[in-house]
Amino acid sequence: MPAGSARSGWSVPPGCSGYVVVSGPPASGKTTLAAALRDELGLPLIAKDTIKEALMDILDVPDLAASRRIGQASVRVLYAVAREIRPAILESAWRRSYSRSELLALSAPIVEVFCRCSRDGVERRYRARATSRAAGHFDTERDIAELWNDETAQPVAGGWPVIEVDTEKAVEVAALATAIRSAG
Repeated sequence: MPAGSARSGWSVPPGCSGYVVVSGPPASGKTTLAAALRDELGLPLIAKDTIKEALMDILDVPDLAASRRIGQASVRVLYAVAREIRPAILESAWRRSYSRSELLALSAPIVEVFCRCSRDGVERRYRARATSRAAGHFDTERDIAELWNDETAQPVAGGWPVIEVDTEKAVEVAALATAIRSAG
């Protein structure tokens, strides 16, 4: 059955035949925006941290190195699930140096929504959420260089349309959904 068919329980909204890739540095507002887009576009959301937290429920995460390995495994799982579910929203802090080829390998149209947020804004949000997330993230042990770098502070930009959103301001989700449908 085709993706988005009755079997999957999702209908394909007009203008959405592939993936909406929500990108940006950690704590730039990706998860919040992706959930709002899920509701507005009526698409399934596949989020890296949702997968990571499920894995951390059963796997030992004794240190930051283990957390990073589980994060990498979570991205592998995200790609595997995405190959089975299309269209969908994919959310992660995508690393530009290798995410571009992996996303292109999904062989479907992509519209990237990049969450633009200042370095100070990212750091402030990250520190504020550090105490409320699962311990296996080791948020308090990560420094700003890991959060804000060339890998995540710019769109992946793999030749597909990129819509930049300033997440330090209120985002008009309905208008953004219209822009995604038009770009896709």
